Amino acid sequence: MGSTLLAPGVEVRRADGRQSSRLSWLDSKHSFSLGTSRPDPANTHHGLLLVNNEDLVQPGAGFETHPHRDMEIVTWVLQGSLVHQDSSGHSGVIYPGLAQRMSAGTGILHSEKNDTYRSMDRPPAAPVHFVQMWVVPDEAGVTPGYEQLEIDAELLSGGLVTVASGMDRHRGASAIRIHNRHAALYAARLGPGQHVILPEAPYLHLFVARGSVDLEGAGVLHEGDAARFTATGGHRVHAYAPAEILVWEMHATVTL
Repeated sequence: MGSTLLAPGVEVRRADGRQSSRLSWLDSKHSFSLGTSRPDPANTHHGLLLVNNEDLVQPGAGFETHPHRDMEIVTWVLQGSLVHQDSSGHSGVIYPGLAQRMSAGTGILHSEKNDTYRSMDRPPAAPVHFVQMWVVPDEAGVTPGYEQLEIDAELLSGGLVTVASGMDRHRGASAIRIHNRHAALYAARLGPGQHVILPEAPYLHLFVARGSVDLEGAGVLHEGDAARFTATGGHRVHAYAPAEILVWEMHATVTL
């Protein structure tokens, strides 16, 4: 996967450099190589983030029941809806503006499908478009869990909204908690002319989920592009047209 170092401590990864998995029902683009057909030892993770997959799932299809263990999995839907069911008895419909996290812990089985229309007696829906992100937990063997919360109103502010966090400073402020006290995920929906300032941290990961933005010191990032920051931050992200970004702030890394 190609990358460009455009500013000190900032590595830009372009959308067309990602590996992809294409099936009749799935178009998946992988920012990292975990779980891909061509593992890349130089692209296994950034900080605590091991997976940042952008998926498009066709109506009536999805990921059948499969296992996970010792992973914090956050799903962010951009368009459509995704049905979650797991072996701990949790189920829910994930849609834009809903923060959702599954803690795999000691082991969990779950499925994710684009089939809400089956329970609503209506024609098949459009494809569901979402980003799924995995970070490692602080410790192995936690009790599996699930949490979701509507944060659409907070996103109207145009600023960085805390979607998920395990950091002490976000207690009571983040939408959902994850089992890692060194990581936090933010989202921002930016209108034309709006901007946000990125936090400073040992590791940051910025993903452009929709639209295009101008990243201070690095130039324009388009939909699907990502920037990986090491020992830096405080950069300004400006939108000239509607855009949506996802930002991980991480104060530790993993050794694989």
